[in-house]
Amino acid sequence: MSDMGLVVVGAGGRMGQALVRAIGDTAGARIVGAIERPGSPALGKDIGELAGLGAIGVTVGDDPLPAFAKADGVLDFTAPAATVEFAGYAAQARIVHIIGTTGCSVEDDAKIAAAARHATVVKSGNMSLGVNLLAALVEQAARALDGEDFDIEILEMHHKHKVDAPSGTALLLGEAAAAGRDIALAGNDVRVRDGHTGARKAGSIGFASLRGGSVVGEHSVVLAGQGERIVLSHHADDRAIFARGAVKAALWARGRKPGLYSMRDVLGLS
Repeated sequence: MSDMGLVVVGAGGRMGQALVRAIGDTAGARIVGAIERPGSPALGKDIGELAGLGAIGVTVGDDPLPAFAKADGVLDFTAPAATVEFAGYAAQARIVHIIGTTGCSVEDDAKIAAAARHATVVKSGNMSLGVNLLAALVEQAARALDGEDFDIEILEMHHKHKVDAPSGTALLLGEAAAAGRDIALAGNDVRVRDGHTGARKAGSIGFASLRGGSVVGEHSVVLAGQGERIVLSHHADDRAIFARGAVKAALWARGRKPGLYSMRDVLGLS
């Protein structure tokens, strides 16, 4: 089988360049397209040079349609509105769509799921292999430790430029905890505490978000009981871990039937 041809959208940003480097480092993958928004200073430049690889003959453009038409898959860490648009294009092209975008609404997710009837979509709040293993461990721990005896709190910290909270990873971990407790996260989550809140509701899943500096990503899940605490944590020091996970997901998805998958499917943890 020939190398998998991949398009990177949002290619001129920090994450986009990390994806380009990850593709360059991965056997069986090659970059065939790089897309940026109209007006981006990256337009017209060689994406290899932007990413520090040297010229590779792939110029950054702003029209995804011809790029998708010649690709086997697209790597997408952009913004919800853009991701929904790209999902439609990927469905038309019948290609793999790897989505690391966070902050999607219920409506956005419904549109992505509809596109997955025709595209092979892998969507995750975090593409790190370690974080997805952590999610599996959180689900096991939440199942083993009763909600009347152990409270679950999720703490996350990211750089000061991150625009959504809680982070997609925190929500991924919250969903894992809720699955372990056999409850829905919606309606059992506590996103904000301020003022006189009263006693903590048993069985709820709390979130706390910190922002500052250049932190790539830190997540801890605390299971707090009477006289003891269990803390499961992951610390990300380099965006390259997300990029490597995304490329791994793309190679895994190639040739699979259309549908909506997660990184836990990629890792065989579902």
